[in-house]
Amino acid sequence: MYAYRHIPQPPHSAGEPYKGTSAASSLWLRPRIDPSQMPSPIDVIESDREKWEGNLFMTLPGNNPPLSTSDFTAFDQGNSSPKFVRVSTWNLPSSSRLAKECDIPLAAVFQPFADLDPREESIPVVDCGDSGPPRCEECRGYINPWCTWTAGGWRWKCNLCGHETQVLPDYFCNLDANLMRMDLPNRLELNKGTVDFVVSGKEYWAPPPLPRMSSSYFSIEPPSSQAREPKSLNCLFAFDVSLEAIRTGFLKSACDVLRDLLYGGTSLDGTQSEPSFPKGSQLAILTYDTSLHFYDLSPASSLASMIVVSDLEEVFIPLREGLFVDPWKSRTAIEGLLKALPERYLDTVIDNAALGGALLAGLASLAGRGGHIIVFQSVLPAIGPGALEPPRDQASLYGTDKERTMFLPRHQTWRDIAEECSEEGIGVSMFLGMSKPIDIGSIGIVSSTTGGELFFHPKFNPTRDQHVLASQLRRLLTRTTVYNCLLRVRCSNGLRISNYYGNFHERSVSDLDIGILDSDKAISVHIEHSRKLDAREYAFLQCAVLHTTPDGQRRVRTCNLALQVADLAANVFRYADMDAVVCHLARESMSKLTSSRLAHIREELTDRCSSILLGYRRNCAAATAVSQLIIPEVFRALPVYTLAITKCKPLKGRNVSADVRNYHAQKILSMGVRATMQHLYPRLLALHDLSDDTALPNPTTGQMSFPSLMRNSHVYMEAHGVYLIDNEDLMIFWVGSSVSPQLLLDLFGMDDLQALDPNIIQLPVLHSRLSTQVRNILTHRHAQRGRTPKMLLVRQNMDGTEIEFSDMLVEDQNNAAMSYLDFLCLIHKQINAVLLNGESLSGGPSLRGSPW
Repeated sequence: MYAYRHIPQPPHSAGEPYKGTSAASSLWLRPRIDPSQMPSPIDVIESDREKWEGNLFMTLPGNNPPLSTSDFTAFDQGNSSPKFVRVSTWNLPSSSRLAKECDIPLAAVFQPFADLDPREESIPVVDCGDSGPPRCEECRGYINPWCTWTAGGWRWKCNLCGHETQVLPDYFCNLDANLMRMDLPNRLELNKGTVDFVVSGKEYWAPPPLPRMSSSYFSIEPPSSQAREPKSLNCLFAFDVSLEAIRTGFLKSACDVLRDLLYGGTSLDGTQSEPSFPKGSQLAILTYDTSLHFYDLSPASSLASMIVVSDLEEVFIPLREGLFVDPWKSRTAIEGLLKALPERYLDTVIDNAALGGALLAGLASLAGRGGHIIVFQSVLPAIGPGALEPPRDQASLYGTDKERTMFLPRHQTWRDIAEECSEEGIGVSMFLGMSKPIDIGSIGIVSSTTGGELFFHPKFNPTRDQHVLASQLRRLLTRTTVYNCLLRVRCSNGLRISNYYGNFHERSVSDLDIGILDSDKAISVHIEHSRKLDAREYAFLQCAVLHTTPDGQRRVRTCNLALQVADLAANVFRYADMDAVVCHLARESMSKLTSSRLAHIREELTDRCSSILLGYRRNCAAATAVSQLIIPEVFRALPVYTLAITKCKPLKGRNVSADVRNYHAQKILSMGVRATMQHLYPRLLALHDLSDDTALPNPTTGQMSFPSLMRNSHVYMEAHGVYLIDNEDLMIFWVGSSVSPQLLLDLFGMDDLQALDPNIIQLPVLHSRLSTQVRNILTHRHAQRGRTPKMLLVRQNMDGTEIEFSDMLVEDQNNAAMSYLDFLCLIHKQINAVLLNGESLSGGPSLRGSPW
């Protein structure tokens, strides 16, 4: 219906044409796929949203959960909500042979502290006293709703390993006629899949770091070999005060934003913002260039006194009292310091900043208790520990074995700092506001290993970026965050964990050290069979996170999952979860960046997609004609999401800076399932087509209904339209060249396309219906993710940033990759070749070695 009036493809990075064995084969195969009949991810998303929005999902095994992109409410019936854990199939194959035949990767994605819907029950907190929660004597798993009771209630059988454990006298209760405890309704840990156990015993304190040959910093006290007593969360704010930070205004913006978040301030729209620093926590402030500057913030003094440490080779802490303080008790000193810092260094000529030294100072100040280091960096750290030289031309690395070096730290010091911080329970988050390459491949490993986060502001401009920085820092300080974390995933007999993916430090084969863990972060695991499973019984997973809350209480969060076991491939596919599969494939691809070429990773992704569809074809649709492309219902959108992974910034062909690749790779490795799906296939809205009642409160119920999305391709766009695309990191308004002046007036407050300011950072507040609708949509999305992404406005064929918009249209031919239509042709041809030639995916040559 759009064929005669859609816009031409906007300016974009070059794509790749269809790669067939010959031009003739391309002409034969391509017309056989009708573009209008191509599987649409939007149809999948919208039908699921209609089914589940406003409805309750019951978590007992045997149901397909809602997609991660749907706003649903879950009722915990002993299985954790899909918001906390998703698996690639909710019917596990009973054997490794069946798993290989289906070729669906067996994976689980855990987001233990995910935000809940306000309508959902809060996570129960269970205190079992000094003895702690009941645990299996054999596997050390935690008691949960899937355990059974024997010996009249004096023993309980672990659902993970089958071992029977003696019940302590203070936990004993008689059983009823159904062998259930009489006090079952009052025991939340026996009813809910997700539970927080309070653990006060010293055996649950954070373990000391592993002994090292030499310390990376100087301390008059010997390294402690004792477990760390839980205490409230301390934060160290470290500011780069080099010439670049002053010149760009990054230091002033960071100081102003922190002051507003500590004590409240006025936002862009004139509303008052509340203080956002966690109650009970303390903070310290450090500045650095070619030396380290510590500040005594004692409440007794109204002025912060500075102590300079010039020795970067042997960093030490020059003071203990007054370094970490309550921000309210020392408000005068802190506010005065944050106001004075940008002016104090206004005439600096120092163009370097020792980031490595600042991190070691943070490590030394937080060692023995853990905490959070938040860094604001503007330049490549070319001095002090881990000093780096400007990176060489990277264009010559592409397509060679040296390509992977872009994703590895160029100095071992950064890996050492990362591991030490993680073992000490310290997380590091970095705000990067640079004008030149800063080598995220090296310095970023500190954030990724400790569970922190990177915030990327290249060519920082205060007018454009300060409100985004403020939103990011507010989210960083207000979201659910725990620290001193130790994470382990346990499986029932017959299963084992083979790999972990995410941002963490792997202390041992089974335990992950995570300095800080928050509600936006997830880890995933790859599962393998160790023996055949019984299809008459459930398989179980349990994720346990031992952590310290910001107010200093030691807890264990357990997420439990019971899964059905299937003997038939049809049931494995019927209960498959495409979102979990896509998230796993994306994370697996990011983890290979340090060991494989980009082209090989992209080709392997295509092979994995073909293998899954071929597994369905062979096991569930063998009678269909070979010439037909058969895609199971649950994997209708798998090809387009696979294509989207190959087009993402870390894997994109041709020249993308190493900093951009590394930033997005670390982000994808840590994102939850929902954020990953919306990042890979950005949400596209036609704002000019909004119906009159969309995104406006219903007069009766007060509820709002939000508009349906549209497919990411220029062939569905019109020149008289205004579109909004959002990939969670960047939000772009695209304005067509033939747009109505009235539409412009209603949305932007002016009727001349030429007069539109492409540098606007937020929509004007107008009293038109369209303005209210669009601002309501943006407010709703802000509430979902808790922060504001960067915003651009581009006009058709007028603004250079239009290429950013066009490259988000993943169904088009761009980003050095094929269009969705051509990619489907390639998938079809790969499957045809295997079926016609009688090859075996497990036996013959790989798909990558085939003629195409």
